[in-house]
Amino acid sequence: MQVKDFDYELPKELIAQHPLEPRDHSRLLVVDKGNGKMEHRHFYDLVEYLKQGDLLVFNDTRVIPARLHGYKDTGARVEVFLLTRLNTNDWEVLVKPGRKLRPGAKIKFSEDLSCEIQEVTDFGGRVAHFIFNGIFEEILDRLGETPLPPYITEPLEDKERYQTVYSKERGSAAAPTAGLHFTSELMRKIKDMGIEEVFVTLHVGLGTFRPVSEPTIEDHVMHSEFYTVSKQAADAINAAKLAGRRIVAIGTTSVRTLEAAGASGTMQPGGNWTKIFIYPGYKFRFVDALVTNFHLPQSTLLMLVSALSSRNIMLAAYAVAVQERYRFFSFGDAMFIK
Repeated sequence: MQVKDFDYELPKELIAQHPLEPRDHSRLLVVDKGNGKMEHRHFYDLVEYLKQGDLLVFNDTRVIPARLHGYKDTGARVEVFLLTRLNTNDWEVLVKPGRKLRPGAKIKFSEDLSCEIQEVTDFGGRVAHFIFNGIFEEILDRLGETPLPPYITEPLEDKERYQTVYSKERGSAAAPTAGLHFTSELMRKIKDMGIEEVFVTLHVGLGTFRPVSEPTIEDHVMHSEFYTVSKQAADAINAAKLAGRRIVAIGTTSVRTLEAAGASGTMQPGGNWTKIFIYPGYKFRFVDALVTNFHLPQSTLLMLVSALSSRNIMLAAYAVAVQERYRFFSFGDAMFIK
């Protein structure tokens, strides 16, 4: 398959620059994954499409203030973007300007925080060794900025609007945006309906920012991301599958976690790294339905949703969404693929 087969035309003005308030008042395009039938609703109507016995799987990762500004020994201003923590002191990072930050370069952010570039990674990033005086997370909260995707060009007044209401485990470079539509009240309403909710964790990393560079899909290599599934969540997911109950993933990161941790056919508890790449032809083991946002043209996430339904149905749905002036990407509207 060719990457160009997952392209579509998107007017720039449909890229949402601000989140809606309340969170659950965004629009919801409901799509039957088998026949392509569509309905236009609002996100708070999601409860009408859920039923007792469903299991909803949320990703409870929390975005860290990952963008740091500092200075080289020469006085040149540089930016370091934290992606993945490798150990206590080492992080995989993106840097600007990349050409001037080679191994051995030292960067100072404050009296309490500095780093040295150690190596260049396969994906054009760096491994940086941080030296800090105090608790790293507290220093980061003080110095770092919460990153927003490059297509959001306007400032965000309330930084919590780029976090889900159930975010808990710090570590992501970007939010699992399908979850941004949920309010605490909506989640309580779903639970009161007898619908089970469980949480897994996948820390969103470099793959979110990296376009598909190969013309042929099968040649693309995904970047590793770390996930964790608790024993309680694994048991609940396995029980739902065994009973034939519907498993609804909230966001593509939950899909990747479920399918990676359940690659053997049984959900395995614990933590691991995954490079799972899901595109049409993939046979899902655990995911039956999906709540998701609208994704970028030619992106791996558009390929993932096409695998759950079909390329033709998804491109048709996206064409309708453009025609009906839905809002796209991180702060945009949502789809329920059922």
